[in-house]
Amino acid sequence: MSSKTGEPTEVVGGEEIEVSNARTWAGGAVGGLFGGVVMGVLMTVLMPGAVEVAIPAMYGLEGVSAGWGVHLLHSVLFGLVFAAIVMRPGIERYVPTSRAVVGAGALFGAALWLVAAGLAMPIWLSAVGFAGAPPLPNLAIPSLIAHLAYGLVLGVGVVALRR
Repeated sequence: MSSKTGEPTEVVGGEEIEVSNARTWAGGAVGGLFGGVVMGVLMTVLMPGAVEVAIPAMYGLEGVSAGWGVHLLHSVLFGLVFAAIVMRPGIERYVPTSRAVVGAGALFGAALWLVAAGLAMPIWLSAVGFAGAPPLPNLAIPSLIAHLAYGLVLGVGVVALRR
């Protein structure tokens, strides 16, 4: 953060440029939404029933529309969490370039796979009495692929909108 306005900076082509916090928030929301769409399609293909049955069951809901609605809401919220992380003072030095932000997005997706899908979701579904709750831990490779895709698209979204 060496700019005169106090906005974070990013090194692009050897030149330091300012990045907007408001645009980073927008990138987190929009990148999270688009990442959620990509992830949802992958989950629908690789893990039938995840979006349509398991995700809405977390909230006592049923159906494809409820599943997609909940999944996309989670996607946007996690996108905003990612935006908050990459804007934290001290963290931005670890993500000084567009490539680093996209890589951090992929890492974030992997972390979500491990914590949210691997631990929280099976516990949550068991707690609400969902008969099809996955095992604990739920570390399925198709889920990892979907979460990595989410994180990559999220990172690209933040990069695309933050300038």
